[in-house]
Amino acid sequence: MRRLCGLWLALACCAWAGEEHQPPAVDDLPPIRPAATDWPWWRGERQDSIATAATNPPVTWSKTENVVWRADVPGRGHGSPTLWGERIFLPTADEKEKVQYLLCFDRRDGKKLWQTELHRGGFMRLHPKNSHASATPACDGERVFMPFIVQGGIWLDAVGLDGKIVWQKRLGNFESLHGFAASPVFYKSLVIVVADAIKNSFIIAVHRRAPGAGDGSGEVAWKIDRPSYKLGTYASPSVGRVAGRDQLLHQGPYKLFSYDPATGKELWRCDGPDESTCSNPTFDDTHVWAAAGFPKLNLMCVRADGSGDVTKTHLAWMKRDKMAYVPSMLLSDGLLYMVEDEGRLYCFEPKTGEVVWETKLAAKFSASPVLAGGRIYVPSEAGVTYVYKPGRKFELLAQNDLGDGGFATPVFIGDRIYLRTLHSLYCLGKR
Repeated sequence: MRRLCGLWLALACCAWAGEEHQPPAVDDLPPIRPAATDWPWWRGERQDSIATAATNPPVTWSKTENVVWRADVPGRGHGSPTLWGERIFLPTADEKEKVQYLLCFDRRDGKKLWQTELHRGGFMRLHPKNSHASATPACDGERVFMPFIVQGGIWLDAVGLDGKIVWQKRLGNFESLHGFAASPVFYKSLVIVVADAIKNSFIIAVHRRAPGAGDGSGEVAWKIDRPSYKLGTYASPSVGRVAGRDQLLHQGPYKLFSYDPATGKELWRCDGPDESTCSNPTFDDTHVWAAAGFPKLNLMCVRADGSGDVTKTHLAWMKRDKMAYVPSMLLSDGLLYMVEDEGRLYCFEPKTGEVVWETKLAAKFSASPVLAGGRIYVPSEAGVTYVYKPGRKFELLAQNDLGDGGFATPVFIGDRIYLRTLHSLYCLGKR
């Protein structure tokens, strides 16, 4: 009898261990279906900073003109607004009390609906320009996912639309030089987070709602090691279908990488652009564009249908000049637009890198340009939003100063603009 019981217990333990190490399914949840009036994650639904649902947002505004409402934002953060339904989600951090929060505002009138404390104490080193809430949240319609570095590690928090914490998961150790800024991305049932640090870097994919785990626990689907260097990288990844296959694109250090978002397996890599990067890769159906960075400024274009090291076979072109470090690029109607950190604006031929036009503004930029209503908008660090026409000739339409600086990229829906400044959240448009 003892032998039978012992055998049964051993078999049961083996079965339990097998279940424990079985990775969660990649596509067992229904597809995320944001409405045209949602802006569910960083750079919009297609991750390209093109506001397809923008009809006629205002070209000009001030503290008193074309302001539908303004809400006070406590603390400090650079994450952009995330919109789902009538809710606006925004991260922030109280640097004095060392507390990280997720905020929710009513989209109709700017009323704060809730403020959820996610982490307290253990703030980590960062660059003076960075904040302790620089990533943009991602929403799947049921939960809001927000990564933070705190207490020596990187965390992913899943919060319900009602502000209640569903689960929190420490993804791994994180050693910061200039902080953290990478926003999460979704792929089918997974939420993917890049944790590029100065050592022990990795990318991790966790299930948005783990099967058999009640309301969800963030079960790990895959995790891969990443190269680490002394400066670190701060860019967000991009996910899309390029060259006939799903690709997870990420740049730095010293290479542009493509991974299979279902498994984390590397598909291809290409030398460049440089060690430290901050901007997203930009892509179309066949090519990927990447810019960096520090210590050198480079811009590159790569054909995305290769495998392994494609440096000698698929690098279409590379430019070494004053290129964007922090702002991401914008690709639209056969032209590639760039806003360089120190104020130079470019328009390129995307397939050749030839400069169509360039101009210089008396401003510094960290936010990324957005195409909305047939116009390009980009706010400066000083709080002046420049509006100009897309096309083969530069034409500045307006400069709008709210008297409050900022680093966040604005969001455009219909005839409204949702813009975070250092101290406020604005809804801009005609009343």
